[in-house]
This record gives sequence, C-alpha cells and structure tokens, in this order.
Amino acid sequence: METRELTVVAGSFVGFQLLFSVASPLFSSTFTPGYGRLPSTKLTEWNSRLVSTVHALIVGLFCLYILWFDDAVNADPVWGEPGLVKLNVAITCGYLLYDLVLLATNWSTMGDSFFVCHHLAALYAYGYVLSRGVLPYFANFRLISELSTPFVNQRWFYEVLKYPRSDRLVVANGMAMAVVFFMVRIFVMPPYWARVFATFGTEAFERLGIGAQVAWITSCIALDILNTIWMYKIARGCYKVMMGASGRKAKEVSPLKQNHVNNHTD
Repeated sequence: METRELTVVAGSFVGFQLLFSVASPLFSSTFTPGYGRLPSTKLTEWNSRLVSTVHALIVGLFCLYILWFDDAVNADPVWGEPGLVKLNVAITCGYLLYDLVLLATNWSTMGDSFFVCHHLAALYAYGYVLSRGVLPYFANFRLISELSTPFVNQRWFYEVLKYPRSDRLVVANGMAMAVVFFMVRIFVMPPYWARVFATFGTEAFERLGIGAQVAWITSCIALDILNTIWMYKIARGCYKVMMGASGRKAKEVSPLKQNHVNNHTD
C-alpha cells in the first residue's frame, strides 16, 4: 500500500471520529431540538448514523463519478488505472475501521454481528485493491450500494424522534429506502456478476493469482447474502406499514358504513 493511500485511510479514520465526537453533536443540537432529549445510548447511535450518512454520500457520489467518467477503469475492469478508485476505497476503509472501533467500544448497545461480518469482508477485499491496485471497476461498483444508507439512517432518525409511522415523511422515506436499496444492492447483482463471469479464463483474471481471486469472489458472495437478508427485512417492514395503513383506512370507513346501515334500519 502506498503512502498516499495509508494517509487517506488514517485521515478518514480521524476525520470520521472528529465528525462523530464534535461536529455531529454541534450540528444536531443546533438543528434538531429533540436531539438533546435523547438518552446517552441513543445519542451515540445518532452521531454514528450521521457519520454513516456523510460517508455514504461522499463515496456513493464519488463512485457514480468514476463509473460515468473514468474510461480507463471501465475499459479494463481488472487492471485499469486505479488511482481514483483507490482514493475512494481508502476513504471507505478508514470509515470501516472507525466503525469497527465504535461497535467494539459500544457493543452492549450497538453491537451487530451482521455489520461486523460486512465490514470484515469489505476490508478483506479492499485490502487487495489498495495493496495491488487490482479489480478497480469491481471495487468501485460495490460502493454504489452506499447510496441506500442515508435512507436507512433517516428511518432510524424518524423513529427515535417519535414520528408516527403514518406520518407522510416517514412513509415517503420508507418507500424510497426500499426502492433505492433494491436498485443499488439487489437489482445490480445480475449485471455485476455477468461482468465478473466475463473475466473468468482471461489472462487478466489469471494474473490476479488465487489469493486475490478467492478474496474477490468470496467477499462478494458474503456481501450479497447480507444484502439479500437486509432486503428481505426491509420488504417485510414495508409490507407491514402498507397493511397497517390499509387497516387504518378500513377502520375509518367502517363506522360510516355502519351508521349508514343503522339509519336505514331505524
């Protein structure tokens, strides 16, 4: 790993920590009156999720820029010039390390084995990108999934601030979360794996060596399994919200119908 990438990883780690401990409390207490009334455990998770949203927006938008404008990476997905991708991946690695430390120090209230597995699988694969500069297209493509994270976090913000689930903002964010999560984590699986399979047997693939090949494929499988599990949970939640809304409408209509019948009976 080059000095530049190490510097970015370390700088991101420190930067996200400062955002968590300084910037988020200041920003949130200024613009969200309910922030100061939260218990300490919720404050910790609030700050963590705000940092998560900032990271997701940075790397997600940077990912789209690379996919649209980095011709070298798109032309050679295995060995293309990885400069911009390594920068984006280094930012993510710094964030993942920061988040692992945060989870470890607050395990009783924030611990989640799924997130630990996700972070470790991502770090395992991204280590090859940073150390050898391989698979830039595929490493960057995986980061598009971060674009769903702000909606997931916003759902939690509404919940902890006691917004009713029937609130239009909550419902709109929930539907957007489900759609965006599906688009950037599930819908993209077939084209991603088609591009992966297209490299099998090529000289570029053989040059990777067994270590990078195993790290690449196994980490992608693990991440896609986790994304599928999360998509199932999100879809089930959306179904419950929609069914709840339908039930409330039925209850609102039924008394009117009953009164109408009673009037005729009398």
